[in-house]
Amino acid sequence: MHERTPPRLRPGDTVAIVAPSGPVDVQRLWRGRRVLVDLGLNVVLGSRMFSRRTYLAGPDSARAADLQEAWCDSDVAAVLCARGGYGATRLLDLLDWDAMKAAGPKILVGSSDITALHLAFARRLGLPTVFGPMPAGATLSDVEGPEPFTLGQLHETLFAGAAARPVPGERVLSPGRAVGPVTGGNLTMLASLCGTPYELRAEGHLVLLEDVAEAPYRVDRMLTQLLQNGAFDGVKGFALGSWVECGDVLPVLAERLLPLGVPIVAGLPVGHGSPQFSVWLGTDGVIDTESCSLAPLFSDHDKAL
Repeated sequence: MHERTPPRLRPGDTVAIVAPSGPVDVQRLWRGRRVLVDLGLNVVLGSRMFSRRTYLAGPDSARAADLQEAWCDSDVAAVLCARGGYGATRLLDLLDWDAMKAAGPKILVGSSDITALHLAFARRLGLPTVFGPMPAGATLSDVEGPEPFTLGQLHETLFAGAAARPVPGERVLSPGRAVGPVTGGNLTMLASLCGTPYELRAEGHLVLLEDVAEAPYRVDRMLTQLLQNGAFDGVKGFALGSWVECGDVLPVLAERLLPLGVPIVAGLPVGHGSPQFSVWLGTDGVIDTESCSLAPLFSDHDKAL
């Protein structure tokens, strides 16, 4: 585990929900908040979450302030992003990274557009983060209640004493076993970060990839961009998550990634599908194609934190 690994949550801890990206559906937010309360957590909300501006949850300054204030609040043990959408990249130059680093390690949870924050937190704070379901997103805030496997695995990922299990895949594209820190996330966001200070550099890492509503030719284009940018140079393996509404995308993924000669597992329930499992980024994991899974490598001490 990373030397700045955040402490795991315990019942009674305070967590904050903020909206760094798209506007939040209020009903979904309250259902998702209830799910977290039922886990024994005290939940607070960013004070500027509802200053909606078209396709953003609010002005950049408001969204950045909510995120930074929550992170720097010593009473807050974890910050959960309400949903994805678009807008996280616009905050990266507005955050006071020195102040956030001084606040010490805590847990950041989010997926999709939040990929930008995951890479920035790794680069600027040296922190592992959790790529996982969000309280105002699908699976946690659906009317019929949270998806059971999603909620159970999120609990295992976040809470002290819980043993996180391997995330199972459905198909092996390239056999082998690889160990290394996990990075990556949403393919569209990884491509959009090329040429920025937060761009993906996968050398020595396992890379998680997923996306939603992207046609195979667009997936091809983004993979080609990352390959030509050198983002995958030295990669040790790939874990491919969900590709909801992306058509028959596995042949494209295989064509672009197999020449790299590393283990590849596909069909992991990570990303935009249901269930939506959680994955620690920035900590060591193992891709094992015999079990077709991505598993975290935690010590007993890490499990107890």
